[in-house]
This record gives sequence, C-alpha cells and structure tokens, in this order.
Amino acid sequence: MATSHSGAEHRRLHDADTGTKPWRRWGPYLSERQWGTVREDYSQDQDAWNFLSHDESRSRAYRWGEDGIAGFCDEEQSVCLGLALWNGRDPILKERYFGLTNSEGNHGEDVKEYWFYVDATPTHSYQKMVYKYPQREFPYNDLVATNGERGRDGFEYELLDTGIFADDRYFDVVVEYAKDGPEDILARITVHNRGPEEATLRVLPTIWFRNTWSWGTAEGARPSLRAVPGRAAIEATHERTGTRFLAIAGDHPLLFTENETDGAFRKDAFHRYVIGGEKEAVNPAETGTKAAFDVFTDIPAGGSAVIRLRFSQTLGDLSPSEVDQIFDRRIAEADEFYAECFAPALSDGERQVARQAMAGMLWSKQYFGYDVERWLTEHGRDPLQARDLRNGDWFHMICHDVISMPDKWEYPWFAAWDLAFHTIALSLVDLGFAKTQLDLLMSRRYLHPSGQIPAYEWNFSDVNPPVHAWATHLVYDLDKARNGVGDHAWLESMFHKLAKNFTWWVNRKDHDGNNVFQGGFLGLDNIGVFDRSAPLPTGGYLDQADGTAWMALYCQSMLKIALELSLTDAVYAEQAQAYFEHFAWIAVAVNHETGSAAMWDEEDGFFYDLLRLPDGSAQRLRVRSLVGLLPLAAATVYDPGLTTRHPQLLDNMRDFVDRHPSVSSVLMPGRVRGQRGEHLLALFDETRLRRILTRLLDENEFLSPYGIRSLSRHHAEHPFEFRVGDHTFEVRYQPAESDSAMFGGNSNWRGPIWFPANVLMIRALLNLYLAYGDEFTVECPTGSGEQKNLFEVARELSDRQTRIFLPGASGERPCYGGQKVFASEHWRDLILFSEYFHGDNGAGLGAAHQTGWTGLVALFPNVFAGLAGTHLLDQGMAGMLHQLPVVNTEEQT
Repeated sequence: MATSHSGAEHRRLHDADTGTKPWRRWGPYLSERQWGTVREDYSQDQDAWNFLSHDESRSRAYRWGEDGIAGFCDEEQSVCLGLALWNGRDPILKERYFGLTNSEGNHGEDVKEYWFYVDATPTHSYQKMVYKYPQREFPYNDLVATNGERGRDGFEYELLDTGIFADDRYFDVVVEYAKDGPEDILARITVHNRGPEEATLRVLPTIWFRNTWSWGTAEGARPSLRAVPGRAAIEATHERTGTRFLAIAGDHPLLFTENETDGAFRKDAFHRYVIGGEKEAVNPAETGTKAAFDVFTDIPAGGSAVIRLRFSQTLGDLSPSEVDQIFDRRIAEADEFYAECFAPALSDGERQVARQAMAGMLWSKQYFGYDVERWLTEHGRDPLQARDLRNGDWFHMICHDVISMPDKWEYPWFAAWDLAFHTIALSLVDLGFAKTQLDLLMSRRYLHPSGQIPAYEWNFSDVNPPVHAWATHLVYDLDKARNGVGDHAWLESMFHKLAKNFTWWVNRKDHDGNNVFQGGFLGLDNIGVFDRSAPLPTGGYLDQADGTAWMALYCQSMLKIALELSLTDAVYAEQAQAYFEHFAWIAVAVNHETGSAAMWDEEDGFFYDLLRLPDGSAQRLRVRSLVGLLPLAAATVYDPGLTTRHPQLLDNMRDFVDRHPSVSSVLMPGRVRGQRGEHLLALFDETRLRRILTRLLDENEFLSPYGIRSLSRHHAEHPFEFRVGDHTFEVRYQPAESDSAMFGGNSNWRGPIWFPANVLMIRALLNLYLAYGDEFTVECPTGSGEQKNLFEVARELSDRQTRIFLPGASGERPCYGGQKVFASEHWRDLILFSEYFHGDNGAGLGAAHQTGWTGLVALFPNVFAGLAGTHLLDQGMAGMLHQLPVVNTEEQT
C-alpha cells in the first residue's frame, strides 16, 4: 500500500534520490574524534590510542579526517565548519570533546562530556544539538586520575560526579543548522547562561580544510582562506567545492592559521592565541587553511546570546529577521515531516523519544576516509607483503564515503553488523540512504575478494553476524510498502553480492562441512566462556549455536529475496531452491545428533554451544545466554503466493524433502501453516518453542522490566564454571559493566539489554504469530498465570524497551539510572541513547551516544501503533501489511 507524502522534506528527499538537487551534499559529516583511531596510527607497535592522543590532537594535523564540535562539512570533508569555546578558565581551548583512552579507566574509550542531538531531518535541511559547557575549569586531570584509580568493580567517574555543574554554573550551547538551498547553509548558535551570575564565553565559529596537501601525494591545488575586505566574512576556495563565503552577523575579529603540524602558523594557533595570549600565533596577513571569528559574549544570569552565520556561494543576507524566518520554516517543515513519518497514535512521550532517536541517527553520519594500500605504503611496507600489520590483508579497500556510525566519538568507524541494523531504523525516514549504506558494504571497494564483509577498522578480518541479507530484504519490503513498487534492480544487485558473502561463510566457517557453523566472537564480545576470537585453551573448536542460527536466518533471507526476484525472472526459482536446501541441512544438523553432541539440551530446554575437543569428544557449554536464544530468531514465514506462482519450485522442494528422510524427519513433523497458508521455516518444533519461550519470558532469567537480557539472571546465583588445568573460566550474570578484560572490558554481553537482540526476538515472535495465530498462547511473564498470544508478547517486549526512555511518575527516565539532574528543568527533555542498558534497572551503559542500533527504539512504538510498512518487521509480504492487529488508538493514547 503506497503512502503519498507531499511535504517539503519529502520533496527534498526525492530530489536528492533522483540526483535533481544535491540536498545531502552538506551535512553533519564531521567526526567527533579522529585522534586515537587506526587510520591515524603510524606507530611501530600498532598502539593507536597512544600514537595520537587528545592532548596532541590540537597541534598535530590529521591524515585521514577531521574532528570537531557540532561539525558540518561536505560529503568529501573538504571544507569543515565547527565550534571552539573558552570559558576564561580552561587550560585548553575546547575544539573537540574530551574522553579517556582504552587504558585510562575502568571503562575506557569513554567520552567525558555532555551533548545531545535534539532534532534533524534526513537531508540535513535542519539540525539541532545542545552542548553543556561548564563555567568552571574543566577537570581533565581529575577525570583521568580518578578513573585510573578505579578497578573494574567500580562505577565510572563521570563529569557530573566532579561537581562541575553545581549551582547550574554552565552554558547551554545550542547549535542549529538550516539550509536555504542545497548550497546555502545557515548556522545559529544560541548560548544560555544557566548559572546564578553573569558569565563570559568566548565563541570561535571555525572553518578549515581537511589537510590533503602535506602527505606527499598529489591531491589537487592547495585550498585557501582569506578575509573579505570590508566584511566580517571569510572567503574559502577549494577545487572541489569552489569559492564560498562564511559570513557572520556583527563585527568580530578574524583569526587565521594553517591546518598543519609545523610552520610559522600551526594548527594549535587559536589555542595559543586565546589561552596563552600569543598574538604572533595567528597570521596577520589574514590568510590560511584554518580561520575563525573571535566572538566575546557577556551573558547575564539566566540570559542568552545569539550568533548567526551563513555559508554560501554568495555573501547573502544575515539580518536576524531573515535568518530566523528561514529557521522557522525549516523547523515547521521538520514537524510536518515527522508527523507524516510517525504513527498518529503515538503518545507525546513516544513521539519525543522516536524523534530524538532519529536525530541521533542522522547526526551520526560521518565521512570515513581510509585508503588501506596507501596507508600500508606510508608505513614503509609493501602492501602485498604486510600481513603482519593490522588490516594487511585488506589492501584493496578504498573508503571515502559518508557512513552511518555507531557513535562519532567512541566508535567513529563503521561496524558491519551495526550498520545493517542502522539501515532498518533509518528506513523509517530515509529509504534512499538506507539502501546506499547496505550497498556500500557489499561494493567492490569494501567486500574482500574472498567474499568477506569488513568488520571494523580495528580488525577488518573479524567476523560480524551476517545480518545483511535480512536487512536488505526488510529495507526492500519497507520501500515497496511505502512506494507501491520495490526497487527490483537494487534487490537483484544486492542478491548477487550477498551470494558471494554467503559462499565465504559456507567455505570458511563450517569447520567439518557438516552445516554447523563457527564464526568467532560474532560481535558478542565477552558473552562466551572463552575469548571466541582466540584459540581455545582446551584446543579444538566451538560449534556455535549463534553462528549456526545466523546462517539459518541468512538462508531464510536469501530464499525470500530469490522468491521476490523470481516473480520477474524464473531463473531465481532455482536459487530459491538452493537456499531452501541449505536451510534444510542446517536444520538437520542442529536437530540430528543426540546426547552430549547435540546443541539442544533436552533437560534444560535450551540450545548451547558445543565444545569439540581434540580427542573427538564434545561437550555442551551450558551457559544460558543470547547465544542459545538466537536459534529462535531464525523463524520466518513465507507468503504462499510467492511459491505457488512456480509450481515446479514447489514440486522440487517436495521431491527434495521426500528423497532425504533426515530432512523429512526434521521439517515435516509439526509442520505449521498459517491461516492464509503461510509457510514457516524454523529450527525448532512447537514443543521446543514453548520451552524456549518459558525461559525467554521468565523474569528470573531473561525477561527484564526493560527488555530481554543478554544472559540469564539464573547465572547470578549459579555462575557457569569451566576448569582447564589450574585455571577456572567463569560466566556470571553482570547486569551493568563487565569485570572481564576480554575485548578491553568496555563492552558487556553478560547481562545487559541490547537493542539488536531484542528487535530480532520481536521480529521472530511476529513471524511465529503469523504461523500459529491467536490460539497459540504462553504465560507472559512465566509463572504469572497471564496468557498472551505471540503478537501480544512481542508488543510487551516493545513496550518494555520503549519504557527505558520514557519519564516515570517522578519525571525520571530509567536510561539515566536515577541521576536527578536529568529530570531537572534544563536536562529533562534531552535523551541519550546508549550502547546497552542495565539488565535490571534500564540505566544506559557503554557509549553514551551510540544511537546507531539503539535508534531502533524509534521503530518500536510505530510497529505497534498501526503504521503501514513498519509493523512488518520482515514478513516480506506487501499483501500482509495490514494483517497484524492494530493497537486500539483510544487505549494507546
């Protein structure tokens, strides 16, 4: 069912997608941390965090990208706009956010600032964020020293804990961008003094070029900045973006230097000029490759000041009334856009959560530049013989793209499986960008010639879960539902690339060729007894329940894509048959063996990893974790109409099942058909499903008040222990931070709630509901006596997840873990979307701005509020868009 959108932002999206107007050319594509990244690491010991530190970042020019506060730039990061601040007390000019390295604290990789993404549109026609800048001296040394003294058992020492915000002595720096055309960008900086006394703030709106000229490579003519005579304006000339002007309202001094490490005028000139009073640090000729306006603002207690700028191809109007009118129009259009994108039945609280989640997603786009072959050469190595150097096997990769990042400070590099989940959330507002992101990872510049998808820059060769086929089909379905027709050419192109990656998995990650898969840590960091990315201390290898489940879901998704493609090209019916057979053999392998050699434990009613020992024996690792829940995710229903159009395909499938008794014994007993003839493919029968759900929905095991935990709470009192020689390995329920050093100790899958896992559980429950219908009910929660069908269970999980971000009766949001300040006047409407959440109280943990896959929360309330196209969660049938029950709007409101 196509939905017609006629608003201004939808028209801009159409123009951008069709190439009519380049509305996406400029956006918030500036990283928030370029220092401490692999790209900038030229050390001998591959110590990226310490090769280029935060303290050095203000004076050393970067090689591959730039960073800044509230940044805006073009899609190639040629010209950058950002903000520098000084409160008169800090020892450092605030040009970028501060945080700890991986070795400096009990969490590590941890930003120690507070900023919030408040609003954004997908073409970046309007953007808004808030940064809370203290008026007292920023406690850099205290944050490092105190965190360094705390062990893994202690809480992180955060900026709020230092008392620096006492008496509200801080500035709210509100940064907004608005476009008056694809190449005409306005900025409005509003500074609020929240403190009890007048305070002075020095604001330096800054423009600079990414340094492409200092590395011995011919990358075009050197760009230039110069003062415009008689105007408070800077002329910026770059061969990629042409000549443009940054102008400011009012008369303010200009500062110029070079974005270089060495020379008379260096990258740190503004720091030295402002903090040290070095007048000679800046170029009196008023030219360079980095420039800023020097704005002094004295703000009374409770007052505010506004700075207006315009960056365009001409020196345009900067009168306050004209600028503010443009902002008012863009804000009204953003309101109109989200009114169309979100279900009308959403409550005000749900709408606020969904909109700020989308803002975080859209602000977290980043230009990512990394030419691996050139990088290896710059290390003095032959790229063809640098296998001992990080990413030495990936010399084919050439990255120069705008990518949706997990977090532009803590994770300012793409992560493969994160990005697949990002595209699902982004599809709610920008299907065109979602499709290009999925296509990017599968492109020849990224996908390894072997077929492997690059994981992330710390190690492209690590293995992430293969969720990209599932995401591809879901994005296609959402596109088809919204526009009435699917992008068949894109789906076909993706199918062939995915097939290459599927073959890599089959050839590389099936140790014995028996359709049971390994894969390593698979993005779940410390979830296992052992480091699953390293050789096992026992020798041997792991047959992984999660790796095998991921491949089952991969088969199901490829089967769905092939069936869709077969509607216009019968050759894909044979491909559908092949993926059906792949799934069948995986199902046989999962269910075939008995005793200790089986993943399914009949006594526990749960799936476990199998430890295969060198002597040929096998042992189940009885850890009740997400690993054993993931087989539930491999449950998919198929529209009978897609198969009945190819009677030969159905005949071939029946013939395959009939010819293989082992397949027939697994797929035929308890075979489920939905009310409309839907086919269900799953790794379990109804009996096992009920046993899995009993654990999933048990509040003493996986079911938290805020979603599904990654490890059963059972292991709090009953930790799993495994002894190897004199060493005992343990897995214990830890609802917050991990006490394990595995993967740096900055990520925990031993108890907290993770959004990608929860969305897969909800998706599986909806598919199972379509197969089993209203008659299939379970206790939810387990032991409560309350029976619910699987749609109602899915809705219950959705409500619990959304509850993390909604204010309770006291006005406090669970995501803030009881910190009262977040319920106070100037904080209460600002929401952070963390990496993961406390398994018992819902407090946000890990990266504070990882809106990436946590942005999936924007889908949850819409899924169950009857919004056509989003409550699919990939049944894959346009004809079933309205076949799921819709929540009663009176009850919803």
